[in-house]
Amino acid sequence: MKIGYARVSSGEQNLDLQRDALTAAGCSMIHEDEGVSGVARRRPGLDQALATLKHGDTLVTWRLDRLGRSLPHLIELVAALQDRGCGFVSLNEAIDTGSAGGKLVFHIMGALAEFERALIVERTRAGMASARVRGRHLGRPRALTGAQLYKAKDEIAADRETTASMAALLGVSRSTLWRALRDQES
Repeated sequence: MKIGYARVSSGEQNLDLQRDALTAAGCSMIHEDEGVSGVARRRPGLDQALATLKHGDTLVTWRLDRLGRSLPHLIELVAALQDRGCGFVSLNEAIDTGSAGGKLVFHIMGALAEFERALIVERTRAGMASARVRGRHLGRPRALTGAQLYKAKDEIAADRETTASMAALLGVSRSTLWRALRDQES
């Protein structure tokens, strides 16, 4: 059985074109999402379509971008369908995972997505290493400035304030103040 899935991301868009194409492709059921971005992983219409599919069924979309915006997410969805014994067809791109050619195209797309992820990881690591060499702080912004830490250390050492009271004055937790003081010493 062919199960259709149609999606538009805004209320100004119309599902008619997708419905017509899916009906012409022989879909006996069409699940829809209106006003839902393709980036969203959870979509009620898609969830219903996936729940409806049984072994041997095929999920049909008008275009790949109706199923999802990111290639890794698309590949994850199609792999899950294949694990369940279901096929996938994208009408516009003429991809049919039920055929050898369709599987080949999808595997090539998967390899390209994996390559893209690896490149992103490499660039991120190189950028972080470069930033560290330049002495830049990575991660969340520091909660306390150097002047605040100097004042806190001075007040605590002179017994004018406790760590807890100084943390409260600075608007941070005690553990944040302790960690910042420890990191400043090393």
